[in-house]
Amino acid sequence: MRKAAVNLDNVNKIFLSHEHGDHIGGIQVLNMLGEVELFIPRSFSSRLKRRLSASSNVTLVEVDEALEISEGFYSTGELGRFIKEHAMIVETDNGLTVITGCSHPGLDNILKEASKIGDIYGVVGGFHGFRKLEALKEVKLIAPCHCTVLKKEILDLYPERSIKCSAGCSIEI
Repeated sequence: MRKAAVNLDNVNKIFLSHEHGDHIGGIQVLNMLGEVELFIPRSFSSRLKRRLSASSNVTLVEVDEALEISEGFYSTGELGRFIKEHAMIVETDNGLTVITGCSHPGLDNILKEASKIGDIYGVVGGFHGFRKLEALKEVKLIAPCHCTVLKKEILDLYPERSIKCSAGCSIEI
């Protein structure tokens, strides 16, 4: 966040996709913020919920159903069976862009939920073991990141619409 020159005074909402260390490990940033709403899937462990809500500046928002976080920003609601997570949906001038954590519930399921809000323009994030690559055929911006098993195949199949993604990269949606 320092390298990206993020002004922490402007951060008043945080969205955690799922309860895995590589997605929540930097949450100590809460100690550097003012009042903040923290959006988490309802399935987070009681222990972690207690830890997160222990800070006086945090309002914990447990998400189970799809909801609007603020104007133009949505949660798909908690999805999945074993590893539950939610994804963020952002309204842009181009259409909706879905931002995923790891897509444990299946990227196709996440896109299906997001499409209830409107037309999907882009998808950015981890796609995990997603193999139904034809589900991306109408998506205009594809940025497979993090844990995507078939990243090379996606980049090769959709070269004109897919971009490489990595920690610290900037993607215009």
